[in-house]
Amino acid sequence: MKKINLFVLALLCIPAILLSSCDRGDDINPENPIMEPAFDVMKRYMLDNQLDLGNILSGPGGEVKFVAGAPAEADLDAFLNKYTILDIRSTEAFNSGHIQGAKNIAFADILTEGDAASKRILVVCYTGQTACFATSLLRLAGHSDAQALKWGMSGWNADTSGPWYSKTGDEAKGHTNWAAHSAPSKITYEDPFIDIYSADGADILKQRIEAVVAGGFKTAKGTDVLNNPSNYFINNYFSDTDYGNFGHIQDAFRIKEELKLEGNGTNYLNPENNAKVITYCYTGQTSAVITAWLQVLGYDAYSMTFGMNGIYHSNPAWGPNQWGVGSSVPKNLPLIKN
Repeated sequence: MKKINLFVLALLCIPAILLSSCDRGDDINPENPIMEPAFDVMKRYMLDNQLDLGNILSGPGGEVKFVAGAPAEADLDAFLNKYTILDIRSTEAFNSGHIQGAKNIAFADILTEGDAASKRILVVCYTGQTACFATSLLRLAGHSDAQALKWGMSGWNADTSGPWYSKTGDEAKGHTNWAAHSAPSKITYEDPFIDIYSADGADILKQRIEAVVAGGFKTAKGTDVLNNPSNYFINNYFSDTDYGNFGHIQDAFRIKEELKLEGNGTNYLNPENNAKVITYCYTGQTSAVITAWLQVLGYDAYSMTFGMNGIYHSNPAWGPNQWGVGSSVPKNLPLIKN
């Protein structure tokens, strides 16, 4: 009788064992099935340390925006003294003309070089987009006042302004996938799965930042998104007014005010493996910041290069972020040549 009871007890325990080890599939730590998901741990740490998207874009308290425009010539010395300037362009481009005192580094070394900086960090690239991506990662890594040079070297001097001039376009004008209807209703999704087993939010965040740096800046051309919108989960980062006045890519969601960890606004983005979450803005610079932040959170995120400028530069509803108008007209500040 005793043997039979033990056998029955063993049979009764098997379902419990299976349920406790398999009910969450790959989302659990096999060594600790009840461990809190890494996304939740990291999210709480980020909120506690002012690393929600608004703080990355504007700095804690809104004090330091993620971009700094090229200075007036009279303010050049003060500008140069303010920053540790990290230029992530190619060696050839750097040697052809760079900002005085700038250091040419590889993008892969941005975290190490950032930690070694003695002053506020200014990241410089060709158009401001990759620099904004790097700046977002630096801010997440603790350099809350790091900035990118707005418009990149394209805005510093007419001799280095080629990239922006060559990348503006108007393919959206009259395109069948350019629409003016209201934004589609938002859909709620689950959080991304982060394959890290740790109860330390700082450690999870560090690993995610390092992984994103190693993976590099993920982008897509505006013409490809415009021609093939169904290949992406499209996040339009315009104001509600601009979404209607400028027009937008067909079926693009407008997720701007809600896009933050506080209030679970990120759940409006699709984290599934086949969903390429692409964000587009006016210039590709803000979307680069957002893309880095989303990649750290575990999304398969991309930035649409050159933003609105790249697909509908001549749109008559344009404002101050149109390349070649107002503050985006290239200055003629000094270039150092090696």
